[in-house]
Parts: sequence; C-alpha cells; structure tokens
Amino acid sequence: MKNNLILGLSASALALMTSCVSNLPDSYNVNPKSATSALASGFIANAERTLARTVVSSNVNLNPLRFYVQYWAATDYPTESRYDLNTRNIPNAFWTALYRDCIRDLREAKTTIPNDITIPSANKNNAQQVAEILEIYAWSILVETYGNVPYTQAFDTNISQPKYDDQATIYADLISRLNTAISKMSTSVSTGLGSNDLVNGGSTALWIKSANAMKLRMALIIADADPTKAKSLAESAVGNLPASNSESFDLTFDSTTPNTNPLYEDLVASGRTDFVGTDIFINALKGTSSSSGTPTTGVQDPRLTSYFNAALSTTLPSGTYAGGTEGTTNNKAMYSLPGSQLQVQTLPGVFISYAQVQLMLAEAAARGFSVGGTAESFYNAGVTASILDWGGTTASAATYLASPGVAYSTAAGDYKQKIGYQYWVALYNQPVAAWTQWRRLDYPQLPIAAQAITTVIPRRFTYPVVEQNLNGENYTAAAAALGTTGDAVATKLFWDKY
Repeated sequence: MKNNLILGLSASALALMTSCVSNLPDSYNVNPKSATSALASGFIANAERTLARTVVSSNVNLNPLRFYVQYWAATDYPTESRYDLNTRNIPNAFWTALYRDCIRDLREAKTTIPNDITIPSANKNNAQQVAEILEIYAWSILVETYGNVPYTQAFDTNISQPKYDDQATIYADLISRLNTAISKMSTSVSTGLGSNDLVNGGSTALWIKSANAMKLRMALIIADADPTKAKSLAESAVGNLPASNSESFDLTFDSTTPNTNPLYEDLVASGRTDFVGTDIFINALKGTSSSSGTPTTGVQDPRLTSYFNAALSTTLPSGTYAGGTEGTTNNKAMYSLPGSQLQVQTLPGVFISYAQVQLMLAEAAARGFSVGGTAESFYNAGVTASILDWGGTTASAATYLASPGVAYSTAAGDYKQKIGYQYWVALYNQPVAAWTQWRRLDYPQLPIAAQAITTVIPRRFTYPVVEQNLNGENYTAAAAALGTTGDAVATKLFWDKY
C-alpha cells in the first residue's frame, strides 16, 4: 500500500515537496553537537593499538608464531601448532589487521592532520612523520610475512584489483621513506599528539629513536641480500637509538577492557589454559637440551621463572619447570604455563625492545659494521637489558654471562649461532620479531613440530584465500614471481638467503 501511495503522488506534489526541501537552510540536517570529521590523533591511536595487538597477540586465529619458534605448545587444540594456516584463515586475519585496521587508519590520519585543530600548526609536520613511521613499520611486517604484496595500488579507490609489487623493491622504497621521515622531524617541537600517541606520548626525540631502531632492524633484514647497503644503513642509525629499557619502542596497554594486553585476554579473561611452554624452550632455559639444535648453556637462565610458572602437577617435585611437545596435545597440569608477568593487563606490546637493539648492534659489529662497539660488548648489554626488563638483577645477569656456555668468547658456534640463540630468548614476548630473526639467522636449529602438515617450519604466510578469489590474476602473477615453489610456506623471501 505504501508503494502505491508514493506512485500515486502527482508530479506537482512531488515538485512542491522538492521545492520545500530545497528552500531549507544547508544546516537543517546538521547536528551542531556532532563532529563532522574524525581527529587525526584518533586514527593514529587506533592504528598503534591495532599494530601492537597484532604483533604480540597469542590468539591462534591471528598470530600462531609462538608455536613456530617453539616458545609455546598447545594443550587441547594443536591444529595451528602443526602449521595449519587455513582452518582459521590466519593469513587473511593478519593481512586485514595490517592493511585495513592499521595502514588505512594511518592514511586517514595523514589526510586529516592538516585540518585537525587539536594539533598546533607548528607540530603538524612531526605528526605527519609519526603516521609515516608507523605505516612503514606495518608495511615492513607485511613484506617480511608474505613477500610480494599490493603496495603502489593498494589504496587506489579506482583500482579494485591492485597489482602486487616486488618485495625487494617495496623494501627499498620503505627504507627511503624512513630516511626521509627521520630527516623531516624537528626536535624543536613535540609531535602535537600528546597522550593520544599511545607509543611515545608525543615525544619527537623518542620517535626519532624508534625510527632509527627500525632502520637498524631493516638494515639487518637485508644484510645477506645487500651487505653494502645494510652496512651504510646500520651505521647511519648509530647515535640516535633507544638508550635504555625505558626507551623501548612499545605501547603500554591499559588496565581496563577492551584496551588490555591481548595476552591477558587469552591467558586470564578467557578462563582457558590453551598453552604451555615447549620442552625445547624450557630445557634450553634450564641450561640443558632436548634436541641437537638447541644449545646447552649449562646454566639456568634468570628469565626462566619470569617466562613460565612451575608445573602444577603434584606428581612432580615442587618448583619443577617442564615443557610439552610441539604439535601434539599436552596435559596442562603436567607442564609449565606462561608466566604471571605475561598475564598483567598493562604489559607493554613491544615493537622493538632495547635488548633487541643491543643484540642487533652485536650482530652488526660481528658483520664488520662500524657501530661504536664490539660484538661482545653489545651482546652483554643486550642480554643484561633483557634480564633486567623481566625482573632480574645486574648480578644475576653477570653470573649468567660468566658461564662458558653463554659468554660470547666461549659459547658454541659462530656469531649467528651465539646471537641467534640470545635473540630467541630475548624476543620471547615479540613473536613476530622472533620468527623473523630465526628465519634470517637459522638459529637455533629448531625441529619441526610433531604431526606437522608441512615439511618445514613456515618461512612465510601464504596469501589470503580472498585474494585468490577476488584478485585472481594478480594473485597468480605474484605467486609465480615468488619462484618455483610459489605461494607456499616453504618459499623463502628475498632477504632469507640461507
């Protein structure tokens, strides 16, 4: 009946209605108390939150990488620990979090900063560079995870099926963009973002240090592919890097939902106990070894009691730390659960820790780069920083470093093995970074999970199924460009040479 009434209206009546509406003032349907555009600081804060949650999450729908580097094993649901990416569509979740929920917000921030009245004119340039630095970080994670990805056409609204760009070309452009962003930042003013900057609180000085930590990280990513460029890049970062644990590139989460650390959500708020430590990692921390690839240091690591809780089983001696088997189900009462420090709502989500910076400098020095110190001095500083960050003492760090199995001069293997092992331990709560460092240096030599559905520990994520369905031609070209193995988890990326 309603449709019939509308159709029955005369042309003159419709014209009168149109005339009445056209005579109304422009502001008639505008709510004066409602904002007409979002603030740039809101876009940046949301992107920071998304980025931090993505790289530290333990949710197996998004980030199963603690399984890949064998920090944790599953208790009841081992599917993802066997390298199954597709049952829960993990590649799509990770891809979407970075593209849609992070980079897209940062693009919006860049557009709105010029007209954002909450950011003083003198600070707008620095605010733009913050958005740029965060975007570069997100892009670098995408490239290091998938390889070739849509880049130049990714956010072109006129192109529904963007092409994939070459991974090495993207990475080179990201490095160039990062250098430009650093050079444009003015230390005479803040970023103007204040407390809305959840990472560095609006401090320009800290953002410059974070950006240089990114530069050092990216230099080492390409070190085996382009050692000359890597050397120049790493050396240019020296002098402007984080100088203590308090200057780590991270985001401190809030104590209230929904802004707590995602580990709290998975380990506490969920009421579940889905994870235990692996025998590989826990035995290594105890100073023993459960596989030929894991070094035997001969001394207990001070971080063991922070990383894990003692097993709950009454059949084991009190205070026993024990790990389960990767790729199988594990009795949660028999093995060590993730430590209490990981269950704190406000635990920071770390992009690049100070300990990581020091270990990167150790690696750079070992590679012959001029970074202002020796491999041994930076190695000691990195290990000490990590132990202190997890509640240890300077004395406990010194005792640990004095052990022949840990000391840089006497520990087993070359620099890749020594530093690679300490990266593995120090990056415990940085699973994305840990996976990348393991892929780069190939240490420690981890065994494949039991009942794995692949023949290797994944070297990359496969592309999302939605890309195959909706961007098929470009997906096919991108898969072919990856080499003979194509879009497979065994395919090594351009920087992964060994």
